Amino acid sequence: MPKSKKSSHPLNLNDPQYYLNRELSWLEFNSRVLHEAFDPRTKLLERLKFLAIFSSNLDEFFMVRVAALQQQVEAKVSQLTPDGRTPQQQLDDIRLNLIPQVKKQHQHFEQEIRPLLARHGIHIFDYINLTAKQRKYLDNYFEDQIFPVLTPLAVDPSHPFPYISNLSLNLAVVVKNPDTEEELFARVKVPSVLPRFLPLPPELAYQEDGQPANWIGVPLEQAIAHNLDSLFPGMNIQEYHPFRITRDADLALEEDEADDLLLAIEQELRKRRIGGSPVRIEIQSQTPEPIRTRLLQDLDLAEEDVYEVDGLLGLRDLMSFLSLPLPELKDPPRQSVVPPRLQRLREPTLDPEDGLELEEGKDFFSVIREKDLFVHHPYQSFSASVVRFITHAAHDPNVLAIKMTLYRTSGDSPIVNALIAAAENGKQVSVLVELKARFDEENNIYWARRLERVGVHVVYGLVGLKTHCKTVLVVRREKDRMRRYVHIGTGNYNPKTARLYTDLGLFSCREELGADITDLFNFLTGYSRQKSYREVLVAPVNMRDRFLELIRREITNVQNGSSGRIVAKMNSLVDPQIIATLYEASRAGVQIDLIIRGICCLRPGVKDISENIRVISIIGRFLEHSRIYYFHNNAQEEIYIGSADWMRRNLDRRVEVITPIRDADIAKDLQEILGILLADNRQAWDLQPDGSYIQRRPGEDCPETNSQITLMNMALRSTGITTNLLDAPKNSTYTDS
Repeated sequence: MPKSKKSSHPLNLNDPQYYLNRELSWLEFNSRVLHEAFDPRTKLLERLKFLAIFSSNLDEFFMVRVAALQQQVEAKVSQLTPDGRTPQQQLDDIRLNLIPQVKKQHQHFEQEIRPLLARHGIHIFDYINLTAKQRKYLDNYFEDQIFPVLTPLAVDPSHPFPYISNLSLNLAVVVKNPDTEEELFARVKVPSVLPRFLPLPPELAYQEDGQPANWIGVPLEQAIAHNLDSLFPGMNIQEYHPFRITRDADLALEEDEADDLLLAIEQELRKRRIGGSPVRIEIQSQTPEPIRTRLLQDLDLAEEDVYEVDGLLGLRDLMSFLSLPLPELKDPPRQSVVPPRLQRLREPTLDPEDGLELEEGKDFFSVIREKDLFVHHPYQSFSASVVRFITHAAHDPNVLAIKMTLYRTSGDSPIVNALIAAAENGKQVSVLVELKARFDEENNIYWARRLERVGVHVVYGLVGLKTHCKTVLVVRREKDRMRRYVHIGTGNYNPKTARLYTDLGLFSCREELGADITDLFNFLTGYSRQKSYREVLVAPVNMRDRFLELIRREITNVQNGSSGRIVAKMNSLVDPQIIATLYEASRAGVQIDLIIRGICCLRPGVKDISENIRVISIIGRFLEHSRIYYFHNNAQEEIYIGSADWMRRNLDRRVEVITPIRDADIAKDLQEILGILLADNRQAWDLQPDGSYIQRRPGEDCPETNSQITLMNMALRSTGITTNLLDAPKNSTYTDS
């Protein structure tokens, strides 16, 4: 039953008090990531992983979001956010929020995680705690492997302060000339081409009790610091202090003025490698005031740009410990299953005389012709579905054309290799490569050039818009007709991230859908001004208006005496118009559940505004990346999946595709997924009206429900395996996606 009906008194639903700040909401998300490192239920090396992810996320936040706010302040921008903050107020609030978070992260690593690691035979030692033999080994290693890479840089009137590269770890060194007693300043960069943590060889990796350790080593910067005499011979080393710099790394690109978008982005990438203005400096809290002041002056940073750390800088490098062969300290191996309908596909094989042959069984296209095919990654294999689909199309002699969007893909992409094979097999291949995919631009340029060299038609997107949709169109000759097969997904065509992100995909050969995706590619590659589509929602063409219509239809249904229900899963909810319309729906009595992993600017549970809205965030082993939109529609349910979040950028500044689900069985599967996620009491967090989150906990009468484990086990059961995943042995039915 709804908690309230629409009040008679008018309310301004755009009032800033009803909105949460985007940047602070993101920091709340990253805090939930950090909590996984604190939670003793998380396996030890996975806790290190979450510490590293927290730091890596924060680096990107400063490089993009904080840098943009600082630019707005410098430009004297006074425009308020929907929650009523100026750029300077946001910077101030970010700092107030972050200082205790960063302190908590480092305290936990030093006081909790390092002792736990040592208890399991993993010792990250400080150099001064090594034995004489261990030091000797590292000193020799320094001379052979580290010293040749280092370049000490003096700073004096004839040597200006050197450029400090983005995200680099450095040592600020003070040396004294014994002849003149003059103190001199120098900088030594800790080279990123070497391992951040240096392991000792097995013969020296023994614990205090004489037992062999799993890993013993020291941070690279400490090995350098204790051998500075080699870098400054004849000088007396007075002190050294590590520091780390973060710079503005967003691309400044004027597309309208770029004759060649690929060349323009290559030029901007060269600038990024150098880096923009510094936006943050991390130093150890015991760094003396003179060193601190000098660094700030030379880097043109202010005191509010300083983040003090007690312990090691750059904890993102802790990710390297996930490679240790200690399965008992990690999550159980993740195994994807082949979707049941794809388990007996015949595979294309090349015969030297006859060309393509097919093994016994069905081909991929006949499976899709039977009915639409739904896949759920990483529980179901990406390689056995999406990669296989494109590979089959590349080698099938009846396939005439393949069209595809590529937003992000892996460095050794089997998908791109399949597209290259398709072009070499004489097929018409068109690929839209999004060069503006942040931090993947260089990788995308590499693949774009490789594709062009084999004759693929490569398009770089539309001016002013990022192409973020995930679509493939395959045109196949069948008897006396052409049939179009499509894949529409929620995630990138990247086999590596498909192992870590939860995403959905739909394969179909329905004529209306094929016609829509054909029109979409004409819009992307030609001069089409397509304004309407038969089924799909396309941003920035019709998606915003259609979503608003779907929400308002639920309002109308409630006003007409029926029930109203919306369930939406996405990465972020930021768009003020969508939020205001959800508030209208809540006030009308529509029941709304939102599953939002990251940023949420909507305040749930506010009296007379959002009492019928509940918001949860799920943070777990896999990054929740899929988008699902469910509308009750007076018991004629409609459900959609696709690439777009409810953010201004997705609805107005990106090309996005959302598809309706017409198959009743797939719609039922998606509703079941939503129900499982909403029932989670292990990884789910409830958003409070004040913007804070409270993690759900199992109760005495309510056993632990981990949605991701539930979905893993369901995938196993779909193949006939009844063993719980956590106890499952290696099995040939599994395939690693």
